[in-house]
Amino acid sequence: MPDINFIAHPLTGTPFGAALDLAILLMVLCWVLSIATRDYSWVDRIWQICPPVYCVIVAASADFESTRLNIMTALTVLWGARLTFNLARKGGFRPGAEDHRWPVVRERLGPAGFQVLNVVFVAVGQMLLIWLFTAPVHQAWAFQDTPLNALDVAAAVLFVAFVVGETVADEQMWRFQQDKKRKVEAGETVAQPFMTAGLFQYCRHPNYLCEMGIWVVFYLFAVAASGTWIHWSGLGFVLLLALFAGSIPLGERISARRYPSYADYQATTRCLVPLPRRSARAPG
Repeated sequence: MPDINFIAHPLTGTPFGAALDLAILLMVLCWVLSIATRDYSWVDRIWQICPPVYCVIVAASADFESTRLNIMTALTVLWGARLTFNLARKGGFRPGAEDHRWPVVRERLGPAGFQVLNVVFVAVGQMLLIWLFTAPVHQAWAFQDTPLNALDVAAAVLFVAFVVGETVADEQMWRFQQDKKRKVEAGETVAQPFMTAGLFQYCRHPNYLCEMGIWVVFYLFAVAASGTWIHWSGLGFVLLLALFAGSIPLGERISARRYPSYADYQATTRCLVPLPRRSARAPG
């Protein structure tokens, strides 16, 4: 893919630099679409598509002859296909089907404040983040002559394990929500309005835990290729963890307002660490 060169950057002339050029183009496109449609979930719809595309650009530049790059690309394609399927069945690709947190944020910030957030974070910041947490593929490309090693194997196994865990969690949540929807439509009483079974009995957000784990272990491929543990390409997963650190509490506050009994679930079940439930403490 040729460099589009919207702006000069240190990676110009590299395949991952071409991916950055594409990311900049997508930033502008998502921002324009959000203004034109008043729908602020355009980034959500391409979130899972971009990392496989970026990895394909890099792997193709090596004529798909680098085993490490091919593995990284195949894993991101697997991750993206699963996430695309899950978003599609929930109707996430329908016009106007925006994330339930955006209306809360809009109400809190006001019209002007939200438009500032839209430019800085929703369109630009998130697209840059996606490019950043895919950045280990650039390190793997720069050191593509390094033979596969045990760290590559460990990274691949852990990546697949986290994808499986995320798939199980999302499937359990999907079945719960479909059953809840059926009961509501039939006029039946919904005794338990939010998910607490399956993997959700061990932590409140097993899917988020797995998603974070996926991009932490993806960075291990960069370490395996370069032999360097600390590199700028690790900034992506660090910022992704920071994003979850901010978005999870927002989602929790929404759930707590919607369901009074959610506080009991918070008291007995850890947010991310998958451990057996704690005993509820008596008031005081």
